[in-house]
Amino acid sequence: MLKLLRPEQWTKNMFIFIPVFFGGQLLNVSVLLSCAVVFIAFSLAASSIYCFNDICDVELDKLHPEKCKRPIASGIISKKTAYIIMATCFLLSMLILLFFCRNDAGNVLIALVVFYYLMNLAYSVRLKQYAIIDVIIISIGFVLRVWIGGIVSNIWLSEWIIIMTFLLALFLAFAKRRDDVILYENTGTSLRKNTNKYNLEFMNQVITFIATITVIAYIMYTLSPDVIERFHSKHIYFTSVFVLMGIIRYLQLTIVYLKNGNPTKILLNDRFIQCCVAGWIGLFVIFIYL
Repeated sequence: MLKLLRPEQWTKNMFIFIPVFFGGQLLNVSVLLSCAVVFIAFSLAASSIYCFNDICDVELDKLHPEKCKRPIASGIISKKTAYIIMATCFLLSMLILLFFCRNDAGNVLIALVVFYYLMNLAYSVRLKQYAIIDVIIISIGFVLRVWIGGIVSNIWLSEWIIIMTFLLALFLAFAKRRDDVILYENTGTSLRKNTNKYNLEFMNQVITFIATITVIAYIMYTLSPDVIERFHSKHIYFTSVFVLMGIIRYLQLTIVYLKNGNPTKILLNDRFIQCCVAGWIGLFVIFIYL
């Protein structure tokens, strides 16, 4: 059941805490508790989507060298049981939000989580079959996470945060799709109905193009007068080094080592990227909190 719920994927929902971190409220216990509650509720909704996605993709997952080990594809959990788990997770998510978020902001949060849920249901059923649209929907999901974090913490979000969240998610999504393209070109097995709409040359150019835009956007963000004034420092641009090294390392893992299939697994296992993230966070802790 834990494999079906994919709790390791909950790390993606840490984007909810991004506004808290950049807003200087990381030491505000009440704000952190509010975000933690929403984090749990959102994670349950996301797990519900994972259940539904595995139900929809069970036949294709059986053909995948790794996904064939998933609970439904391997026959460990039946579709009926998966539907029950799916409904339970979503119901718990809504109950948590209804119980802990009893104000106007709470209503907006519930609306956003429901929108995210419905969007991903449509994605699992139909929209993921359309090339480019599929990765855009994934990227919108990350933007919604940040937006939800801003609402629950009552912290204003700059356009830079929204843009860079979208670009980073787009980069990771295309890198992940590249893995499917390689498998398709090597074996002729199409694990997605839109895989034949991509090819390796296109994917390499797209992820390089998006990586370039992401780095440029980030450097512009660090040099923005508003950002310099907000953080009271002209040295925010130092953090660009870690962003650049992290993206280059991810490109290396994607293109050279062909390890782009699971961004979460890469984050949890690659020491180089972990050091980049730690260095990036460490500098911001100094700029914002020290």
